[in-house]
Amino acid sequence: MDKIAFIGDTTGDLSSDIIAKYNINILSFRIIYKDREYLDRVNITPTEVYDNMVNEIPTSSMPSMQDIEDMFLKLISEGYTHIIAVTLSTGLSGIFNGIRVVSENHPEIKTYICDSKSISIGEGAILIECGKLRDQGKNFNEIVAEIPNIMKRIHLFFVVPTLEYLKKGGRIGKVAGTIAELLDIKPIITVDQEGKYTTFAKVRGRKQSLAKLVDIARELLKQKKYTVYLANGAAREDVERIYNAISKLPNLLSINMIGDISPVSGVHSGPGLIGLVMVEE
Repeated sequence: MDKIAFIGDTTGDLSSDIIAKYNINILSFRIIYKDREYLDRVNITPTEVYDNMVNEIPTSSMPSMQDIEDMFLKLISEGYTHIIAVTLSTGLSGIFNGIRVVSENHPEIKTYICDSKSISIGEGAILIECGKLRDQGKNFNEIVAEIPNIMKRIHLFFVVPTLEYLKKGGRIGKVAGTIAELLDIKPIITVDQEGKYTTFAKVRGRKQSLAKLVDIARELLKQKKYTVYLANGAAREDVERIYNAISKLPNLLSINMIGDISPVSGVHSGPGLIGLVMVEE
């Protein structure tokens, strides 16, 4: 019988309850300041990073190869026969390749690595859906075969107050930059099939960008039933307003606020990010 382990990373923004419920093993990205370094969500919190951005904007890096190796050795020692790993988009990080290299050194445990082509709970939701399938008794091959369909059911959108941080971090992707900012254009950003940021829609001003997220949810919920996740990077009040608006819509299976997003994402988006992730039933 398959004994399946799940591996995720801290950019998937999974709550401690979800991590415990589905027994997900989490690799921590690193938050790097000029004179110090932290493990994401281990010895520094998202709130601490956002609060300190006025003083210094840190950089980030993927988990070390030793961290990944240690994770594999731990799972092998615990008797796991299979691993399903879901990573931050390869368009944004090298973690997928890091896990691939380590997995090739451990043929004794069968490993499937999924490039989420997403970020935040758009990535984490894949692991949640895989966890549900494992709880239903599905085996490794059955879960892996379903992952492409899971990814098609996940829709991610986010807004940021400024494109400054995306530009500084080299993560601007296909999102329009300087002229849009001069006109106070707020793009609704999504992730394309290559796992890179692209513009889904454009509106003028912060207030309209938040209203647009609610409109997107409304239109999708007219068609199908969805589980909704709301993420924020130091934008709690705005997220609560969106939560209250969406929670009244029909066809809503559940709506979940996941708290502050990983500072790895926040470093590149800046404070004020709001993310909307919708998972089709």
